[in-house]
Amino acid sequence: MPRPLGELEGAAMTRIWEWNRPATVREVLEDLQKERPIAYTTVMTVLDNLRQKGSVHREVEGRAYRYKAVSTRAAYAAALMNEAWSTSDNPAVALVAFFGMMSPEQRQALRDAIRVAQADDQAEAKGK
Repeated sequence: MPRPLGELEGAAMTRIWEWNRPATVREVLEDLQKERPIAYTTVMTVLDNLRQKGSVHREVEGRAYRYKAVSTRAAYAAALMNEAWSTSDNPAVALVAFFGMMSPEQRQALRDAIRVAQADDQAEAKGK
């Protein structure tokens, strides 16, 4: 079950997802400092919290750790949506309400995703 990210956790994960490579505390710090003053130890704590939550893995490189995302941003968002939907006492009503919040572009993306999923289902059924 994914856990929602706090503000700084989200900012750190955004960098790690966008860079799509392992990153050091120093790299994340320097990029965050372009937007706000922040201490090295704060970023170190945030990345360790993300590791404890299972959002990143870390590997030792010399005297530093490199942090890498466990999943993609899309997979994380999908897991959050699934968690929210599955906790509803009426999933159909929750989905209708969610669709009502979507922009026309988001609804079109949903229709496109459904077509892809249906094509995958049909291909899988033919393969059996």
